[in-house]
Amino acid sequence: QVQLVESGGGLVQPGGSLRLSCAASGIIFSSYSMAWYRQAPGKQRELVASISTGGSTNYADSVKGRFTISRDNAKNTVALQMNSLKPEDTAVYYCNARSVNGYYWGQGTQVTVSS
Repeated sequence: QVQLVESGGGLVQPGGSLRLSCAASGIIFSSYSMAWYRQAPGKQRELVASISTGGSTNYADSVKGRFTISRDNAKNTVALQMNSLKPEDTAVYYCNARSVNGYYWGQGTQVTVSS
């Protein structure tokens, strides 16, 4: 059974930092590209950051320079370090795992940036 479980969300003030983590099980983790998406209320889900099996990264323009995605294949985890957070970063953040054969989603973790 495939599971992606996000953690690390919460309430933070503008300018603060949070680190999200996604723990994967039931897949050969090293063979999957990983990504973080987010969805704010009333808005479409958007790609935030991705990391390939080889470690190449991509970021949405809105988070470039503030967020960092990383993976630890030995621990079957992918992380999203979020710095200099803004109110517009408020959303549910979802972990995604993708291979040539399909994809999986986590249940999401809430991030709220507010003063």
